[in-house]
Order: sequence, then C-alpha cells, then structure tokens
Amino acid sequence: MAGNSFGQLFRITTFGESHGGAVGVVVDGCPPGIEITEEEIQVQLDRRKPGQSKITTPRKEPDIVKILSGYFQGKTTGTPILLIAYNEEFESDDYLELKDVYRPSHADFTYEAKYGFRDWRGSGRASARETLARVAAAAIAQKYLSAIGGSASGGKNTGIEFISYVEQVGDIKANVDFNSVTAKDVESNIIRCPDQKVAERMIELVEKVKADGDSIGGIIQGVIKNVPAGLGEPVFDKISADLGKAMLSINAVKGFDIGLGFRSVGMRGSEHNDAFYTDKSGNVRTKTNNAGGTLGGISSGETIHFRVVFKPVSTIKKEQDTVNTKGEATKLEASGRHDPCVLPRAVPIVDAMGALVIMDHYLRNKAQNS
Repeated sequence: MAGNSFGQLFRITTFGESHGGAVGVVVDGCPPGIEITEEEIQVQLDRRKPGQSKITTPRKEPDIVKILSGYFQGKTTGTPILLIAYNEEFESDDYLELKDVYRPSHADFTYEAKYGFRDWRGSGRASARETLARVAAAAIAQKYLSAIGGSASGGKNTGIEFISYVEQVGDIKANVDFNSVTAKDVESNIIRCPDQKVAERMIELVEKVKADGDSIGGIIQGVIKNVPAGLGEPVFDKISADLGKAMLSINAVKGFDIGLGFRSVGMRGSEHNDAFYTDKSGNVRTKTNNAGGTLGGISSGETIHFRVVFKPVSTIKKEQDTVNTKGEATKLEASGRHDPCVLPRAVPIVDAMGALVIMDHYLRNKAQNS
C-alpha cells in the first residue's frame, strides 16, 4: 500500500497534485441509492476552497467537482465513484525558488529522502490541495449519515451531524459549549469560530500575522452529534483510534485528543468518570461526557468531541535559515500564495475526515450485526 487510501468498507483513494491537471478521488464501497448532486458536494468544497476571504490564500480556484462514474439518475449505483476537480489557476513559477531549497518544517526534505526527488511545484502530493478530494468524498458520506441516528440497533433517526469549529488561534481561546453549537453559528464569520467577540480578535490576529509575512496555528474542536451507540471495533480499530489517524493525516496537524484528553491527567477517576443514568425514553446515557462519546473505543451514543491541533503554516515570507539540495547553507524568503492560518479552511476537512470514519464504521457494524 502506498498510503493513498483510507477506510475499509467505505474506502477512498485520492489522486492528483497541487499543480497537476486535477485532484480527485475514487470512492469504493458506497451504498447504492444515495440521492446526491454535484451541487450538494460543491457546498462542502466551497467551504474548503482557497480565496474565500481576506485571511486565506488569494489563490482563486473554483474547485468545481464532477461526478464521472458510479452515478445514474441522481443516485449512487453501488459501483466505484470517481469525483474530480480540474486545477485552473496555478503559478508554478512562484515555486522556482524552492526547486533546490528545503523549506524549514515542510515536507520538501522528507519527500526527497523517500522518493529520491520531489515535485516542487506547489508541493505536489504534500500540498493541502489533496484534501479537496477527501471533502468531496465525505459529502456523500455526510448525506447518507444525515438520515441515521439513535442507537446502533435501530433507535430514533435524528441524523448524524458534523459541526466542527475553530476553538483557538494562537493564544486566543473561545468559550463555547460544543453541545449547543449549530452549523449556522460556525459559518457566521470568516474564521469559523461560534464565539463572535472572540472571532473578531482571532481575525485581527491572523491579519497582523499575515502582514508580518508570518503564520500562526491553533485548535479545531471536532464535534459529531447523534452518533449511534455501538460503532467501533476492538482492539486496534477503535473508533477513537481511527479518528486519531484520520485527523493526524491532515496537513499541518500535530496533535489530537478526544474527550478531555490531556486535560484529564490532573483529575481523579471520581472526577473524570461519566455517571450512567436512564433517560425518559429508556436509553442509557451519561450525565457528563468527559470520555468524548467513546468507551473502550466504541461509540457510547453521546456526542463525540475531540480537539485537533494545527501548527503554523511552514511556508512564510520571513527570511529563514535552511540548506539547499547540495547541503549548502542558504537563506530562504518564500514568495507565492499561502494561508497565514489554515484553520478556517481546515474546519470542513475535520468534518470530512470524521464523516469518513463514522461512515466506514457504520457500514462495518451493519454488516456484522444485521
């Protein structure tokens, strides 16, 4: 395996490079009969595409998706689906200065160490442009999962929702209750933080960092609501483990925790444990949700919540020390068009990877227990 595929029953394989002809994905194992349109997929791609605001890269790619197979009369057929978006605006000459130089903290060096050479035009497969394919594939999964909810054995269909948002940029933190956040709240500003006052400060910080020719990181809070209890596999395919792998596969991600995660180390078991109770409908619930919606790697029926840490973008306009491909010391002051902060555009990517994990585990659970 070359590391370009993800999932077992609902399996995606992405292809394409940032400055190649196109970026796309093959979706295999998709159930037949899902009603989906290119326009519905486009909604999610528009949330991820470049050039959408003053705090994202100015590259203007329309990212128009086309469904080329596995689709007939508005529905999935059950055969492999090919989704593709052709690259239209790329300026490879912007990257000539990087042809023989390694960017600090970038994949330039490691790609060359692995393959013996690299595609220096926009980073090739190392570019976050590859995530376009993930978002497109996940839009199909999100449509399917929107009609599913309740318990894994057939509870009330409340619809699984993916509502991630920016929780922190630099040292600016939002104070948000993930249980009450709506998709409308997330999309209410260009930073995608539901806390409006804090969002304004975040935007100001990103603008300042951009003006300085620098970049900044932060944290995205992942939220998946109405997940049925019982999804996940012991021992190695825990749903929490697969979510961790999914999130850590996103460009610039350097950390993942679920529930209270690292914040739980200062607690005692009596504080961290989520007490069980039975609600009025006879469902087993927990009074708190410190575990993050999973127990033993299997979904508990509570909201799944986790945090994804993004580092600052490595390609910046400030002068940095580095070496060239001959190992000679040199200076680098990168040009080109890059995000000063990836978080606003990464929110739909976090949602997408969550959807791919939940979709795969739902189908696996359905196959095993039907």
